[in-house]
Amino acid sequence: MQIFTLLFLLTGSFLTPHVTAEPVVIVNKTTHEVALIQSGKEVFHAPAAIGKTKELTPEGQFQIKVKAKNPYYRKKNIPGGDPRNPLGSRWIGFDARGTDGRIYGIHGTNQPESIGKSVSAGCIRLENEDVERLFDLVPSGAEVVIVSSEQKMNEIYGQWEKRKLERLLSLSPS
Repeated sequence: MQIFTLLFLLTGSFLTPHVTAEPVVIVNKTTHEVALIQSGKEVFHAPAAIGKTKELTPEGQFQIKVKAKNPYYRKKNIPGGDPRNPLGSRWIGFDARGTDGRIYGIHGTNQPESIGKSVSAGCIRLENEDVERLFDLVPSGAEVVIVSSEQKMNEIYGQWEKRKLERLLSLSPS
């Protein structure tokens, strides 16, 4: 096992193995983009709106906890499907900052002109047709990685995958 670890550390930056077929959602706040990558292949990509300030959209690694069609907007008592509902047609909630997937999420919008801008209270907004597509592709329990980076999505994915392998190696007995 130690030989495998040494080989990986020596070659890891040149040859990243596909550790898992698990899908991962990557949000890049710098470029206002969301991607879904699975087995090293980008299967979804869309422009996004993010928090008005850098601090509003949390950065880190999270897990999808809640998925909802036509989500209810509790803050202003607006039912799902209502054109006034700012959450749009889908909610993909994740557990940022110790929450349960009902506070932070990737969702649709009734303001498509906001996409590509820093305007939200912290969530990630996509056009409704984009969030509907992502909703159908990503399972509950998938990881969400939020970063601010000049790197391309495949480079961010490579770093996530390398960290995933390192975690797996640290759990296995020597």
